[in-house]
Amino acid sequence: MKLDVVPVQVRGILPAAGGVAIFLGNDEKVFVIQVEKGIGTVISNFLRKAHNERPLTHDLIGNIFKGFGISLERVVISELRNQTYFARLILKEENELGVKWVEIDARPSDCIALAIAQGRPILVAQALFEQVEDTSDVLQQYQDQAESQDRQDDEGP
Repeated sequence: MKLDVVPVQVRGILPAAGGVAIFLGNDEKVFVIQVEKGIGTVISNFLRKAHNERPLTHDLIGNIFKGFGISLERVVISELRNQTYFARLILKEENELGVKWVEIDARPSDCIALAIAQGRPILVAQALFEQVEDTSDVLQQYQDQAESQDRQDDEGP
């Protein structure tokens, strides 16, 4: 898959009806992907570099990749079809026989979690980035409300 892509980062994570809203974007635009609550918590924990006693599923996948000499190079959120986002893991296997590149279809939420856990880039297809609605204002509004609430909490009654 050869696409023009745009680098993005997780800009915010907020509770939403039926799950969690993951805000992805850059200085130009932010858009939202809805994910299940459990994977939202996993992504949040990876962002905070929270330690788990035992490996979680995404840690396990990373360990399997490492054990077989496979590296996650990047993830690409590639399209939006019927209100569902699609994504690809871009893997590289290097051994004595050479280099092999593999693309695997995966849920964007899993791609985001793995990319954050392994410090790899999150990319969005340029065509998709141009298509999605900019939710920068929505995220900023929530962040402003949270800041205001924090200030009120610090001031006390």
